[in-house]
Amino acid sequence: MQRLLHLSGLQPGAGVAVAKRPLLQWLVLSFTWLLIVTAMARPQWLGEPIIKDLPMRDLLVAVDLSGSMEAQDFTDREGNNVDRLTAVKLVLDDFFARREGDRVGLILFGSAAFTQVPFTADLDVVRELLDEAQIRMLGPRTMLGDAMGLAINQFERSKVDERVLIVLTDGNDTGSLVPPERAAEIARDNGVVIHTIAIGDPAAAGEAALDEKTLKNIANTTGGGYFHANDTEELEAIYVHLDEVNPRQVETQSYRPLTDLYYFPLAALTLLTMLYILFLEVRSYYSSRELDGPQEDRLSEQLN
Repeated sequence: MQRLLHLSGLQPGAGVAVAKRPLLQWLVLSFTWLLIVTAMARPQWLGEPIIKDLPMRDLLVAVDLSGSMEAQDFTDREGNNVDRLTAVKLVLDDFFARREGDRVGLILFGSAAFTQVPFTADLDVVRELLDEAQIRMLGPRTMLGDAMGLAINQFERSKVDERVLIVLTDGNDTGSLVPPERAAEIARDNGVVIHTIAIGDPAAAGEAALDEKTLKNIANTTGGGYFHANDTEELEAIYVHLDEVNPRQVETQSYRPLTDLYYFPLAALTLLTMLYILFLEVRSYYSSRELDGPQEDRLSEQLN
């Protein structure tokens, strides 16, 4: 104030009162400035690390639905004779349930090959759609080579290094556009490892006959393994072995989430401003009443 008077060249007259800023107002202004600066600094809360496992293996399963799969030469866990497809469903359901961390796809084939489930991490969907598969729903024949060719096309969209195809069939190809041996060579050139599982009795004849030679050649060409399952116990043992040969691999990705906190100082600023304004209004109200009181007394004296 003194500096302002000096610059203006004026001097206050006698009896002039110079108002000073109240201490409360200084405090409110200081806290307001502090809260504004804090909000503009955009504080953030660094959360706990979140670890996410990314699959490094794509696993594709091709299941034969041809007429030969209805041969009842399998024994289930209760010792009952069941058809080949029923046995495959029983064991594959448990196998898929243990595949958490892998992307899994499902191909069904008969007279034609069809991608029932593209690569997905939703294993419940894969299990449900496998359970709905029926013998001969894609025709009575066995287009094994075409199913392998379709699988190779699926792997072309894969971005992982390890590509595994498991084929469950009697192996008796009945006229594929691409012979199984040629499809195996293409798979090898594309880095696809094929494990073949022969289903059923090797002594079966006719349409239900097994073609073990073809299945062995496919596995040998791609660096996979050939297996034969004559009952559900053997089939379960095969999947245990496949878990050992191709252990689950994952790539770990970790990050820490950030949570903005700027709205806390802004909320405090709003509350502080509202409380201060409320305080001023209340003080002004009571001050006016105190001033009105003496005036009313003087008016009453004059009237009397």
